[in-house]
Amino acid sequence: MSAARAVKTIVVGVDGSRASIEALRYAVSLAGPLEAKVVALACWDVPPVYGGYVAMGIDDFDVRAGEILQDAVEQALGPELPPTVETRLVQGHPRHALIEASRSADMLVLGRRGHGGFGGLLLGSVSSALVAHAHCPVLVIHTPEKR
Repeated sequence: MSAARAVKTIVVGVDGSRASIEALRYAVSLAGPLEAKVVALACWDVPPVYGGYVAMGIDDFDVRAGEILQDAVEQALGPELPPTVETRLVQGHPRHALIEASRSADMLVLGRRGHGGFGGLLLGSVSSALVAHAHCPVLVIHTPEKR
């Protein structure tokens, strides 16, 4: 019987939502006892009608995504980034980028935006795709309900 493989890298999908901030907090809490590093990964892409955005003076999508990532990390972990956490900004659709990141990860952690009632039982399209197609285990964290 072989020994269990140690978890070394936990990738967290971060989009600035409350759910992704909770997922990041949870991943960091798991990483300590597992002696793993956490990669907070955010995605950005150029909209298909990019020319129209440029004409209106809207561009720098990567800069805005980087700001959202930094803000989310600060909300989750405070102003000082722990040495076991790194941030990564990737161009592409979240579904594709996270599936690709799962190839070298030991675990993928995602937040699920709660909808309450019956809708709350459903996963979003990105979460569903990752549960079905990731190359590592996927943990979907439910955002705590406000009371």
